[in-house]
Amino acid sequence: MRDATYVLPLRRDRFDACATIELSRYLGDLVRHVHVVVADGLPAPVRALHAASWGDAVRTVAVTAPPPGCNGKVVGVLAGLAAATTPAVVLADDDVRWDAPTLDRALAALDEADVVVPQNVFDPAPWHARWDTARSLVNRALGHDWAGTLVLRRDALGPRGYDARVLFENLELERTVLARGGRVAHRPDLVVVRRPPGVGAFLEQRVRQAYDSFAQPARLVAELALAPLLAACVVGAARSDGARRAAGTAAVLVVLGSAVLVAEVGRRTAGGAAAWRPTAALWAPAWLLERAVCVWVALAWRLRGGVPYRGTRIRCAAHSVAALRRATGAGSR
Repeated sequence: MRDATYVLPLRRDRFDACATIELSRYLGDLVRHVHVVVADGLPAPVRALHAASWGDAVRTVAVTAPPPGCNGKVVGVLAGLAAATTPAVVLADDDVRWDAPTLDRALAALDEADVVVPQNVFDPAPWHARWDTARSLVNRALGHDWAGTLVLRRDALGPRGYDARVLFENLELERTVLARGGRVAHRPDLVVVRRPPGVGAFLEQRVRQAYDSFAQPARLVAELALAPLLAACVVGAARSDGARRAAGTAAVLVVLGSAVLVAEVGRRTAGGAAAWRPTAALWAPAWLLERAVCVWVALAWRLRGGVPYRGTRIRCAAHSVAALRRATGAGSR
Protein backbone atom coordinates (compact mmCIF):
# COMPACT_ATOMS: atom_id res chain seq x y z
CA MET A 1 0.00 0.00 0.00
CA ARG A 2 1.46 3.35 -1.09
CA ASP A 3 1.48 6.20 1.40
CA ALA A 4 -0.94 8.16 -0.76
CA THR A 5 -4.64 8.96 -0.91
CA TYR A 6 -6.74 8.95 -4.04
CA VAL A 7 -9.37 11.70 -3.82
CA LEU A 8 -12.31 11.47 -6.19
CA PRO A 9 -14.82 14.35 -6.16
CA LEU A 10 -18.13 12.92 -7.34
CA ARG A 11 -20.95 15.11 -8.53
CA ARG A 12 -23.59 13.73 -10.88
CA ASP A 13 -27.11 14.79 -11.72
CA ARG A 14 -28.55 11.42 -10.71
CA PHE A 15 -27.68 7.84 -9.78
CA ASP A 16 -26.24 5.96 -12.76
CA ALA A 17 -26.24 2.22 -12.09
CA CYS A 18 -24.01 1.22 -15.02
CA ALA A 19 -21.46 3.95 -14.36
CA THR A 20 -21.43 3.09 -10.64
CA ILE A 21 -20.73 -0.60 -11.36
CA GLU A 22 -17.82 0.26 -13.65
CA LEU A 23 -16.42 2.81 -11.20
CA SER A 24 -16.78 0.32 -8.32
CA ARG A 25 -14.62 -2.19 -10.17
CA TYR A 26 -11.96 0.44 -10.71
CA LEU A 27 -12.00 1.57 -7.07
CA GLY A 28 -11.93 -2.06 -5.93
CA ASP A 29 -8.62 -2.49 -7.70
CA LEU A 30 -7.34 0.91 -6.62
CA VAL A 31 -7.74 0.28 -2.87
CA ARG A 32 -5.10 -2.43 -3.12
CA HIS A 33 -2.55 0.27 -3.93
CA VAL A 34 -3.63 3.53 -2.24
CA HIS A 35 -6.14 4.85 0.26
CA VAL A 36 -9.30 6.04 -1.49
CA VAL A 37 -11.61 8.89 -0.48
CA VAL A 38 -14.73 9.70 -2.47
CA ALA A 39 -16.08 13.19 -1.85
CA ASP A 40 -19.70 12.55 -2.76
CA GLY A 41 -21.85 15.57 -3.49
CA LEU A 42 -25.06 13.70 -4.26
CA PRO A 43 -28.12 13.48 -1.98
CA ALA A 44 -27.84 11.16 1.03
CA PRO A 45 -29.90 8.26 -0.47
CA VAL A 46 -27.74 8.20 -3.60
CA ARG A 47 -24.58 8.58 -1.56
CA ALA A 48 -25.61 5.52 0.45
CA LEU A 49 -26.05 3.52 -2.76
CA HIS A 50 -22.61 4.56 -3.90
CA ALA A 51 -20.96 3.70 -0.58
CA ALA A 52 -22.61 0.28 -0.56
CA SER A 53 -21.44 -0.34 -4.10
CA TRP A 54 -17.75 0.26 -3.56
CA GLY A 55 -17.49 -1.17 -0.04
CA ASP A 56 -15.93 -0.32 3.28
CA ALA A 57 -12.40 -0.04 1.91
CA VAL A 58 -13.38 3.24 0.26
CA ARG A 59 -14.06 6.15 2.58
CA THR A 60 -17.03 8.27 1.52
CA VAL A 61 -17.20 11.91 2.59
CA ALA A 62 -20.42 13.88 2.29
CA VAL A 63 -20.10 17.16 0.39
CA THR A 64 -22.66 19.90 0.83
CA ALA A 65 -24.01 21.89 -2.12
CA PRO A 66 -21.49 24.52 -3.27
CA PRO A 67 -22.25 28.16 -2.53
CA PRO A 68 -23.54 30.22 -5.47
CA GLY A 69 -20.79 31.11 -7.91
CA CYS A 70 -18.54 28.27 -6.77
CA ASN A 71 -17.19 25.28 -8.67
CA GLY A 72 -18.66 22.09 -7.20
CA LYS A 73 -15.62 20.04 -8.16
CA VAL A 74 -13.31 22.28 -6.13
CA VAL A 75 -15.66 22.10 -3.14
CA GLY A 76 -15.48 18.30 -3.41
CA VAL A 77 -11.71 18.29 -3.75
CA LEU A 78 -11.29 20.45 -0.66
CA ALA A 79 -13.57 18.11 1.31
CA GLY A 80 -11.53 15.13 0.15
CA LEU A 81 -8.23 16.81 0.98
CA ALA A 82 -9.50 17.55 4.48
CA ALA A 83 -10.16 13.84 4.93
CA ALA A 84 -6.76 12.74 3.59
CA THR A 85 -3.91 12.14 6.01
CA THR A 86 -1.13 10.90 3.71
CA PRO A 87 1.60 13.25 2.42
CA ALA A 88 0.80 12.48 -1.22
CA VAL A 89 -2.62 12.88 -2.80
CA VAL A 90 -3.97 11.91 -6.20
CA LEU A 91 -6.86 14.07 -7.42
CA ALA A 92 -8.92 12.56 -10.22
CA ASP A 93 -12.25 13.01 -11.95
CA ASP A 94 -14.58 10.02 -11.96
CA ASP A 95 -13.76 9.27 -15.62
CA VAL A 96 -10.00 8.87 -15.02
CA ARG A 97 -8.47 5.37 -14.89
CA TRP A 98 -4.94 5.13 -13.48
CA ASP A 99 -2.97 1.89 -13.70
CA ALA A 100 -0.59 0.89 -10.89
CA PRO A 101 2.75 1.28 -12.78
CA THR A 102 1.90 4.79 -14.02
CA LEU A 103 0.66 5.76 -10.58
CA ASP A 104 3.95 4.61 -9.06
CA ARG A 105 5.92 6.70 -11.56
CA ALA A 106 3.81 9.78 -10.84
CA LEU A 107 4.20 9.40 -7.08
CA ALA A 108 7.95 8.93 -7.49
CA ALA A 109 8.07 12.18 -9.48
CA LEU A 110 6.96 14.03 -6.34
CA ASP A 111 10.56 13.72 -5.17
CA GLU A 112 11.34 16.60 -7.52
CA ALA A 113 8.03 18.50 -7.67
CA ASP A 114 5.03 19.49 -5.58
CA VAL A 115 2.50 18.81 -8.34
CA VAL A 116 2.81 16.25 -11.13
CA VAL A 117 0.41 16.52 -14.08
CA PRO A 118 0.17 13.52 -16.43
CA GLN A 119 -1.39 13.27 -19.90
CA ASN A 120 -4.92 11.95 -20.40
CA VAL A 121 -5.77 9.79 -23.41
CA PHE A 122 -9.35 8.84 -24.25
CA ASP A 123 -10.14 5.13 -24.31
CA PRO A 124 -12.39 4.23 -26.05
CA ALA A 125 -12.19 6.98 -28.66
CA PRO A 126 -15.51 7.67 -30.43
CA TRP A 127 -15.68 10.54 -32.93
CA HIS A 128 -16.20 13.27 -30.34
CA ALA A 129 -13.27 12.00 -28.26
CA ARG A 130 -11.04 12.17 -31.34
CA TRP A 131 -12.31 15.70 -31.97
CA ASP A 132 -11.39 16.75 -28.42
CA THR A 133 -8.06 14.93 -28.67
CA ALA A 134 -7.01 17.54 -31.24
CA ARG A 135 -7.18 20.15 -28.46
CA SER A 136 -4.84 18.06 -26.30
CA LEU A 137 -2.37 17.60 -29.14
CA VAL A 138 -2.27 21.32 -29.90
CA ASN A 139 -1.78 22.03 -26.19
CA ARG A 140 1.13 19.58 -26.05
CA ALA A 141 2.80 21.26 -29.02
CA LEU A 142 2.38 24.77 -27.59
CA GLY A 143 3.41 23.92 -24.04
CA HIS A 144 1.43 21.32 -22.15
CA ASP A 145 -2.03 19.87 -21.77
CA TRP A 146 -4.17 19.82 -18.61
CA ALA A 147 -5.43 16.46 -17.44
CA GLY A 148 -8.46 15.54 -15.36
CA THR A 149 -6.08 14.26 -12.71
CA LEU A 150 -2.86 15.20 -10.95
CA VAL A 151 -0.64 14.14 -8.05
CA LEU A 152 0.43 16.59 -5.36
CA ARG A 153 1.98 16.99 -1.97
CA ARG A 154 -0.90 17.57 0.42
CA ASP A 155 0.83 20.55 2.06
CA ALA A 156 1.57 22.26 -1.27
CA LEU A 157 -1.73 24.16 -1.26
CA GLY A 158 -1.57 25.38 2.30
CA PRO A 159 -4.37 25.24 4.87
CA ARG A 160 -6.81 27.30 2.78
CA GLY A 161 -6.56 25.15 -0.34
CA TYR A 162 -7.45 26.99 -3.53
CA ASP A 163 -10.25 29.24 -4.73
CA ALA A 164 -13.54 27.52 -5.63
CA ARG A 165 -14.86 30.58 -7.47
CA VAL A 166 -13.16 29.68 -10.75
CA LEU A 167 -13.99 27.61 -13.81
CA PHE A 168 -10.51 26.35 -14.78
CA GLU A 169 -9.91 24.65 -11.45
CA ASN A 170 -6.80 22.64 -12.40
CA LEU A 171 -4.99 25.76 -13.56
CA GLU A 172 -6.07 27.58 -10.39
CA LEU A 173 -4.62 24.76 -8.29
CA GLU A 174 -1.32 24.82 -10.20
CA ARG A 175 -1.01 28.58 -9.92
CA THR A 176 -1.82 28.48 -6.21
CA VAL A 177 1.07 26.07 -5.68
CA LEU A 178 3.36 28.25 -7.80
CA ALA A 179 2.30 31.35 -5.88
CA ARG A 180 3.41 29.64 -2.67
CA GLY A 181 6.83 28.86 -4.14
CA GLY A 182 6.02 25.29 -5.16
CA ARG A 183 7.08 23.38 -8.25
CA VAL A 184 4.76 22.01 -10.94
CA ALA A 185 5.94 19.27 -13.29
CA HIS A 186 3.96 18.53 -16.45
CA ARG A 187 4.76 14.97 -17.52
CA PRO A 188 3.42 14.29 -21.02
CA ASP A 189 5.13 10.91 -20.93
CA LEU A 190 2.84 9.69 -18.12
CA VAL A 191 -0.24 8.54 -20.01
CA VAL A 192 -3.43 8.00 -17.99
CA VAL A 193 -6.61 6.67 -19.56
CA ARG A 194 -9.77 8.73 -19.43
CA ARG A 195 -13.27 7.59 -20.36
CA PRO A 196 -14.87 9.93 -22.92
CA PRO A 197 -17.98 11.90 -21.99
CA GLY A 198 -21.30 11.34 -23.71
CA VAL A 199 -22.02 13.36 -26.81
CA GLY A 200 -24.32 15.69 -24.86
CA ALA A 201 -21.65 16.43 -22.27
CA PHE A 202 -19.08 16.92 -25.03
CA LEU A 203 -21.26 19.55 -26.67
CA GLU A 204 -21.82 21.34 -23.35
CA GLN A 205 -18.05 21.56 -22.81
CA ARG A 206 -17.27 23.41 -26.06
CA VAL A 207 -17.85 26.96 -24.86
CA ARG A 208 -16.74 26.24 -21.29
CA GLN A 209 -13.36 25.07 -22.56
CA ALA A 210 -13.08 28.20 -24.69
CA TYR A 211 -13.86 30.29 -21.60
CA ASP A 212 -10.72 28.86 -19.97
CA SER A 213 -8.69 31.06 -22.33
CA PHE A 214 -9.66 34.10 -20.24
CA ALA A 215 -7.02 32.83 -17.80
CA GLN A 216 -4.44 32.90 -20.64
CA PRO A 217 -4.58 36.38 -22.22
CA ALA A 218 -2.14 35.77 -25.10
CA ARG A 219 -4.02 32.65 -26.13
CA LEU A 220 -7.34 34.45 -25.82
CA VAL A 221 -6.23 37.21 -28.20
CA ALA A 222 -4.99 34.66 -30.74
CA GLU A 223 -8.22 32.68 -30.58
CA LEU A 224 -10.39 35.79 -30.90
CA ALA A 225 -8.46 36.70 -34.05
CA LEU A 226 -9.21 33.37 -35.73
CA ALA A 227 -12.80 33.98 -36.79
CA PRO A 228 -12.22 37.49 -38.25
CA LEU A 229 -9.11 36.26 -40.07
CA LEU A 230 -10.81 33.22 -41.59
CA ALA A 231 -13.94 35.19 -42.42
CA ALA A 232 -11.91 37.88 -44.18
CA CYS A 233 -10.11 35.26 -46.26
CA VAL A 234 -13.33 33.46 -47.23
CA VAL A 235 -15.22 36.66 -48.07
CA GLY A 236 -12.25 38.01 -49.99
CA ALA A 237 -11.98 34.84 -52.03
CA ALA A 238 -15.71 34.75 -52.72
CA ARG A 239 -15.78 38.36 -53.97
CA SER A 240 -12.64 38.12 -56.04
CA ASP A 241 -11.41 36.10 -58.94
CA GLY A 242 -8.13 34.94 -60.36
CA ALA A 243 -5.07 35.47 -58.22
CA ARG A 244 -6.92 37.14 -55.32
CA ARG A 245 -9.37 34.27 -55.00
CA ALA A 246 -6.51 31.79 -55.08
CA ALA A 247 -4.66 33.79 -52.42
CA GLY A 248 -7.69 33.90 -50.11
CA THR A 249 -8.32 30.18 -50.51
CA ALA A 250 -4.65 29.42 -49.94
CA ALA A 251 -4.65 31.50 -46.75
CA VAL A 252 -7.54 29.47 -45.32
CA LEU A 253 -5.83 26.21 -46.27
CA VAL A 254 -2.58 27.38 -44.70
CA VAL A 255 -4.31 28.17 -41.38
CA LEU A 256 -6.12 24.83 -41.28
CA GLY A 257 -3.07 22.92 -42.47
CA SER A 258 -0.94 24.59 -39.83
CA ALA A 259 -3.33 23.29 -37.19
CA VAL A 260 -2.69 19.76 -38.43
CA LEU A 261 1.08 20.27 -38.34
CA VAL A 262 0.98 21.72 -34.83
CA ALA A 263 -1.19 18.84 -33.61
CA GLU A 264 1.16 16.33 -35.20
CA VAL A 265 4.08 17.90 -33.33
CA GLY A 266 2.06 17.41 -30.14
CA ARG A 267 1.31 13.81 -31.06
CA ARG A 268 4.99 13.02 -31.48
CA THR A 269 6.07 14.83 -28.30
CA ALA A 270 7.27 12.68 -25.37
CA GLY A 271 6.42 9.39 -27.05
CA GLY A 272 2.84 10.39 -27.80
CA ALA A 273 2.87 8.56 -31.13
CA ALA A 274 2.44 5.34 -29.17
CA ALA A 275 -0.71 6.68 -27.49
CA TRP A 276 -2.54 8.21 -30.46
CA ARG A 277 -3.18 6.82 -33.91
CA PRO A 278 -1.54 8.56 -36.91
CA THR A 279 -4.84 10.14 -37.99
CA ALA A 280 -5.35 11.96 -34.65
CA ALA A 281 -3.90 15.26 -35.88
CA LEU A 282 -6.32 15.37 -38.82
CA TRP A 283 -9.09 16.43 -36.42
CA ALA A 284 -7.27 19.67 -35.60
CA PRO A 285 -8.99 21.83 -38.28
CA ALA A 286 -12.40 20.85 -36.90
CA TRP A 287 -11.33 21.80 -33.39
CA LEU A 288 -9.78 25.05 -34.61
CA LEU A 289 -13.01 26.11 -36.36
CA GLU A 290 -14.97 25.17 -33.25
CA ARG A 291 -12.72 27.29 -31.04
CA ALA A 292 -12.85 30.22 -33.48
CA VAL A 293 -16.63 30.34 -32.95
CA CYS A 294 -16.90 29.25 -29.31
CA VAL A 295 -14.41 31.80 -28.00
CA TRP A 296 -16.72 34.58 -29.19
CA VAL A 297 -19.66 32.91 -27.45
CA ALA A 298 -17.47 32.72 -24.34
CA LEU A 299 -16.79 36.45 -24.68
CA ALA A 300 -20.54 37.10 -24.77
CA TRP A 301 -20.92 35.01 -21.61
CA ARG A 302 -18.15 37.01 -19.98
CA LEU A 303 -19.95 40.26 -20.75
CA ARG A 304 -23.15 38.83 -19.26
CA GLY A 305 -21.49 37.92 -15.97
CA GLY A 306 -19.70 34.63 -16.59
CA VAL A 307 -20.25 31.01 -17.52
CA PRO A 308 -23.67 29.52 -16.67
CA TYR A 309 -22.98 26.87 -14.03
CA ARG A 310 -25.68 24.86 -12.25
CA GLY A 311 -28.10 27.75 -11.93
CA THR A 312 -25.44 30.37 -11.22
CA ARG A 313 -22.54 31.96 -13.10
CA ILE A 314 -18.78 31.75 -12.68
CA ARG A 315 -16.96 34.80 -14.00
CA CYS A 316 -13.31 34.02 -13.25
CA ALA A 317 -11.54 31.36 -15.33
CA ALA A 318 -8.49 31.36 -13.04
CA HIS A 319 -6.38 33.91 -11.17
CA SER A 320 -2.88 34.84 -12.25
CA VAL A 321 0.06 33.77 -10.12
CA ALA A 322 0.76 37.43 -9.35
CA ALA A 323 -2.81 37.99 -8.17
CA LEU A 324 -2.64 34.92 -5.94
CA ARG A 325 0.61 36.11 -4.41
CA ARG A 326 -0.89 39.51 -3.67
CA ALA A 327 -4.03 37.94 -2.20
CA THR A 328 -2.21 35.56 0.10
CA GLY A 329 1.06 37.35 0.72
CA ALA A 330 2.69 34.06 -0.29
CA GLY A 331 5.93 33.46 -2.02
CA SER A 332 7.34 30.57 -0.13
CA ARG A 333 6.13 27.91 2.20
